[in-house]
Amino acid sequence: QVQLVESGGGLVQAGGSLRVSCAASGRTASGRTFSNLAMGWFRQAPGKAREFVAGVNRSGGWTVYSDSVKERFTISRDNAKNAVYLQMNSLKPEDTAVYYCAGGITTLAIVVTRANEYDYWGQGTQVTVSS
Repeated sequence: QVQLVESGGGLVQAGGSLRVSCAASGRTASGRTFSNLAMGWFRQAPGKAREFVAGVNRSGGWTVYSDSVKERFTISRDNAKNAVYLQMNSLKPEDTAVYYCAGGITTLAIVVTRANEYDYWGQGTQVTVSS
């Protein structure tokens, strides 16, 4: 089973930067490893639905962002380290949320943007942006 563990959340002032990380371990039921998974970041603010933030395909060569974070956030992955990162710049109070890492088994090297297409989830890390 694949386990995902996020880290790096915290409190930052508006306009600041933060990088959250997600470490993966284990294999899928069919024996696939991290490098075979599409990865994504989602977030959920109090009283709101979980929303897609950013996604990256298996190789790291294709990324997709939500309009709300485009040009401020950068997703990247290191398949040698079994890790995916989310660099967040120019943070705003509305970015405050619990950030979740997710991994999805894909037959093609695509980016997955819908939560129900992800197979594995981390426990989340809190990011709080003060005004």
